[in-house]
Amino acid sequence: SSFLSRSHFGSRDQLGCSVSGAVMAEEIGSQVEVKLFGKWAYDDVSVSDLSLVDYIACKPEHAVFLPHSAGRWQKKRFRKSLCPIVERLVCSLMMHGRNTGKKVKAVRIVMHTMEIVHLLTDKNPIQVLVDAVKNGAPREDSTRIGKGGTVRRQAVDVSPLRRVNQALFFICTGARNSAFRNIKSIAECLADEIMNCA
Repeated sequence: SSFLSRSHFGSRDQLGCSVSGAVMAEEIGSQVEVKLFGKWAYDDVSVSDLSLVDYIACKPEHAVFLPHSAGRWQKKRFRKSLCPIVERLVCSLMMHGRNTGKKVKAVRIVMHTMEIVHLLTDKNPIQVLVDAVKNGAPREDSTRIGKGGTVRRQAVDVSPLRRVNQALFFICTGARNSAFRNIKSIAECLADEIMNCA
């Protein structure tokens, strides 16, 4: 047991320190403000589009330190609208077969992106992302109407949830395409997409 406690889990002193640190964190948990990556607050983030308020989760009650909740947001209809918007961006990055499941890599990319956005705009990057989603969302689309061989396109309004989904998809697809065979990193391209869209 001494071998295990020393080599695999660190010394007993370190274990004791981590336990006492966890207890202290619980004691002062009510005063701790949750900030994204420990840097950016959710308090001053607002959604200016009234139709998207319920579908962009950026309020303090949806605040997370890391956009990696391992929540099962897909199990019920519309539940993914409660998923923090930064985590939805992270999940949208994990597209194409070779990237699926690499969420830690996607979180690292988003962290670098937030740093770049903050340096270049001097604003809260969560607010910049929310504005980008609001501006990048299509309001009108077309759908296929018709039976048999004749198909015509009918103009339709886009639901708020689909607007958010589409905006995140377009931002991530644009960043992925511009980063391919380019000297710029994916984080820089994603920051460009978000800032240009906002």
